[in-house]
Amino acid sequence: MGAGLLANAVCQSLDALLNSRFREQARSHIGSICIHKTAGVMTLILGIDPGSRITGFGVVQHTPRGCIYVASGCIRTGAGELAERLQIVYRGVREVIQTYGPVTMGIEKVFMAKNADSALKLGQARGAAIVAGAEEGMEIAEYTATQVKQAVVGTGAANKEQVQMMVMHMLKLTSKPQIDASDALAIAICHAHTRSSLLPHGLGTARSRGGRLRL
Repeated sequence: MGAGLLANAVCQSLDALLNSRFREQARSHIGSICIHKTAGVMTLILGIDPGSRITGFGVVQHTPRGCIYVASGCIRTGAGELAERLQIVYRGVREVIQTYGPVTMGIEKVFMAKNADSALKLGQARGAAIVAGAEEGMEIAEYTATQVKQAVVGTGAANKEQVQMMVMHMLKLTSKPQIDASDALAIAICHAHTRSSLLPHGLGTARSRGGRLRL
């Protein structure tokens, strides 16, 4: 099935679940840490580390001098049915976008998982997050874990703890973000660096033309 058909299928299945009960459930599962918000005009970038149980998110402001921390946290879905958990991811990502107003989103690609079932659920969580971003008119780019590690640490072989420490250093954080949130911030930083290199060549507007950046 093509990416467009898959996105439409996920969107239709999620829309069928939209009701007041799940709206409140999605809201209650978003935990954010907001240390720094910058006044004035901002170019805000959202990073998403998808998961069917925990989806990390991170928002940074990209400036000529680097990235500034805005917010991060986790969307926790609990132990409900898969359809309910996907709906929480979908609504949670939309709420983050509506709360902080990022203009573009980076999300991690599915590369490997413990088993086929885990890979399928992770792919579905990614689909829910991508549809949420598309619904909000976001420019969306996808990155492998290796690309993110290379951009943040300088080596694609870095472990999660090394990524976490570099995220803290680059964003001048005084405490460690939760691992899923740290990974999401790393994705946002990677997207900020990649996007800034593409924009001068006119390659940073794929979403507004109906597609997704595949990097």
